Amino acid sequence: MHRITLLLIIALLIPDLYIYLIYIVRKTKRRLFRLAYWAPTILLVAVYIYFVYLTGGNALAHHTQGIGRLAIAILLFATPKTAFMLCSLVGVVVHLLVRRCPRWPFTAFGVAVSLVCFGNIAYGAFWGISRFEVKKVEYRSDKLPDGFDGYRIVQISDLHIGSWQSDPATVERMVELVNRQGADLIVFTGDLVNQRSCELDAFTGILSRLHAPDGVYSVLGNHDYGSYYRWNSRKEQIANLDHLVQQEKAMGWRLLNNEHDIIRHRGDSIALIGVENDGEPPFSQFANLPRAMQGTEEMFQILLSHNPTHWRREVLPETSIPLMLAGHTHAMQGILFGHSLAELMYPEWRGMYYEGERALYVNVGIGYVGLPFRFGAWPEITVLTLRGL
Repeated sequence: MHRITLLLIIALLIPDLYIYLIYIVRKTKRRLFRLAYWAPTILLVAVYIYFVYLTGGNALAHHTQGIGRLAIAILLFATPKTAFMLCSLVGVVVHLLVRRCPRWPFTAFGVAVSLVCFGNIAYGAFWGISRFEVKKVEYRSDKLPDGFDGYRIVQISDLHIGSWQSDPATVERMVELVNRQGADLIVFTGDLVNQRSCELDAFTGILSRLHAPDGVYSVLGNHDYGSYYRWNSRKEQIANLDHLVQQEKAMGWRLLNNEHDIIRHRGDSIALIGVENDGEPPFSQFANLPRAMQGTEEMFQILLSHNPTHWRREVLPETSIPLMLAGHTHAMQGILFGHSLAELMYPEWRGMYYEGERALYVNVGIGYVGLPFRFGAWPEITVLTLRGL
């Protein structure tokens, strides 16, 4: 946390110092105006110190929304200033090398870029997080039973319900939009909460309204285990997970913890397999795929597994499962010109991927962690249609 604090202060301080020394000092001699320039930065640092160091332990859990809003405020100030500084610095260097080249075009360009940055961050924070996108995709396989040709599955993922505590209306809108798709089956691929199962208490009634003829199925994600909260004892953490399991049951969801269920439709059947979270280190690895799929080897199988890296680590080399559905990446909650920082961490980070006829679909999720922001990686409701060849 001390390192994060240091990086934060540096990120705020460097562009502020540059703009202050190059522009503010030269434009005004009044001390009051010069001091006023520093007021937003001082306020942001003070609020950060309050949340992180003066509110006791588990600040991220107890002040999720406050810290999230603070992070957005920091981005709204620091990112445009940094963009402006970089453009201005280019102008300074060019002017030193070519004396006839004026600096003002670079300054003007920096102002334009900083305004675009500010606008994009503001849009992603205030509108992007609830701009639901329904994505319709198909998966084709000659192994699919005839009765499932045209079968429709809605996938949602990474709800992170703790981030919606003050906005139940958005969750209700999501539920209505999912139900409106008229799918045969609804699946949820993990991270229902941020840190504690009690986050779900006020939302069980809303989420219990999710409905499909063949039911609502789910698996656990890394956040669902409460691993990011400082518990007083291991017993307390186990009780937290048990409560989450009971809540999902009360909502009418069927949680698949290293197990499977048989889905029957028009005289045919397929196996829906679900495993506990199986992520790359340091994420938890609790999956027992052999046990989960036992007895389904001769059937068409669909696997629900939260982390997409599980696909290449175990699913592809050790099984013949034709289709896996995952979430987890959030596409880092930002996609610009078709690219995301998630590409640096995940070979498969959004959409459909194929190895021959075998496929993985990665849903970029509904909610957010920490930063209430989405741009490009809009909250996703996937409608997957199964097709035979």
